[in-house]
Amino acid sequence: MSHDHEGRTHNRKRLTAVLALTTVFLVAETVGGIVSGSLALLADAGHMLSDVGGLAMAVLAMKFAERPATPERTYGYHRVEILAALANAVVLILISFFILWEAVDRFRNPPEIATGMMLGIAVLGLIVNLVGVALLRSSSEESLNAKGAYFEVLSDLLSSVGVIVAAGVMSATGWLWADPLVSAAIGLFILPRTWSLLMEAVGVLLEGTPADVDVDSVRRAMEAVPGVERVHDLHVWTITSGRNALSAHAVLRDGMAGSEALESLRRSVAQFKIGHVTVQIEGADCGDPEAHI
Repeated sequence: MSHDHEGRTHNRKRLTAVLALTTVFLVAETVGGIVSGSLALLADAGHMLSDVGGLAMAVLAMKFAERPATPERTYGYHRVEILAALANAVVLILISFFILWEAVDRFRNPPEIATGMMLGIAVLGLIVNLVGVALLRSSSEESLNAKGAYFEVLSDLLSSVGVIVAAGVMSATGWLWADPLVSAAIGLFILPRTWSLLMEAVGVLLEGTPADVDVDSVRRAMEAVPGVERVHDLHVWTITSGRNALSAHAVLRDGMAGSEALESLRRSVAQFKIGHVTVQIEGADCGDPEAHI
């Protein structure tokens, strides 16, 4: 658990550093978008705003997750991280739809845009987002909460690239549709990835089987333990990112020692990265194997 705690603390520090960078740039980009008249810059600022809110929630969620379990919350506060990831996904989807709506209006009535200022701010944003992506890349593989924040920063990096391209095209050709076109492309790029994150968070909250765990394989591994006749009432779910749990009933053959079987059953599921294992040992004459109490 100490290693897990250290990992979460490390991830939280990285998120905090990215939050500070993003907040500073958000102010500059918002002012630049208003002054220059660029929707692409304001679209990027909208994603930056969601980044700031999302990163702040992510940091707070990780801090909450470090609190110890209590009699009222026996699993502690780990699910707060999943709630933060869910909120981040919802906000990103709403912002993406808003950008698409604004882009349609800009196609009809393209305004004049200060492309020089737009380009300068976009380049600065690209640098900030590159730093953020580098800081969060490894953390995104360990936490769904950090994964949501990583996706937000990655989407902003791509947004900055798009804004730079749009500013270059408008500066060279005067084609004002480049601004709403890039804005719409940013929104369409983000939606499917954000939807995937949303479904993953909802799956955890609904206590669905983790995507990387095959229940039939788990059952076969448990029933392969010597002395185990069958396994029933098997459930596998995720408490929070990287923490899977299992509960099951194991029916033993006559003469099999319960304590020996229990240890073997726990070892049999270790390969599936399931850390919290609860197994009820039963005799062959225990009754209806499908009965639930």
